[in-house]
Formats: sequence, C-alpha cells, structure tokens
Amino acid sequence: MSTTRGHRIDVTEGTDHVRVEVDGQLIAESRRPLLLTETGYPVRYYLPPEDVRTELLTPSETHTVCPFKGTASYWSLAGGPEDIVWAYPEPHPEVARIKDHFCFYKTELA
Repeated sequence: MSTTRGHRIDVTEGTDHVRVEVDGQLIAESRRPLLLTETGYPVRYYLPPEDVRTELLTPSETHTVCPFKGTASYWSLAGGPEDIVWAYPEPHPEVARIKDHFCFYKTELA
C-alpha cells in the first residue's frame, strides 16, 4: 500500500478470469491478475507477462510518468491499435509487485 496526502494505491492478488481480445483475436488471458486500486481511477488489472501474447505486441515510443508508480512503457498491436497496453519496467518500490506486468486499456472479465 502506498499513501500520499489523500492519494492511495493498493496492489492485491486477484482470481478473476481476465481476457483481452482485439477484433476477435485473443491477446491475453489470465486467472492471476494483480488488481491495482488507485484513488480517483477504476481498478486496473495487471497481467503477468506469461499470460500475454507479447509476440503480437510492438514496443511504442510512448512513455508516461506517474509520480506514484514511475515511468510506464507502452506497446501497440502489430497492424492494430496503438498504445493499447502499458507496463512499469522499474516501478517505485511501493508498487514493486506490478513490475513488468501488463495493463490493457480495455479488459473483460470472463
């Protein structure tokens, strides 16, 4: 848990069945997501890299900085939507559990 002046982040282990499909193509599927709950944002599902078809993703030049989590790197779907997923290769210590886990903009619970 990380708390800073009314801002809080919790990372917990989940058991939800999470699927990510784009135009009918399965990109990721996991039953062991990390759930990141952050003040002011919806719950985000961070998926282990082993549960993501990384061979379908192309690294992007996009990077964003979160003062609470660190610098995020993004990936695009080859021939498809850009910047559909991000990860924190070197997250801040308070959220170290999300290191290298992938978070998609749109996820569905199966």
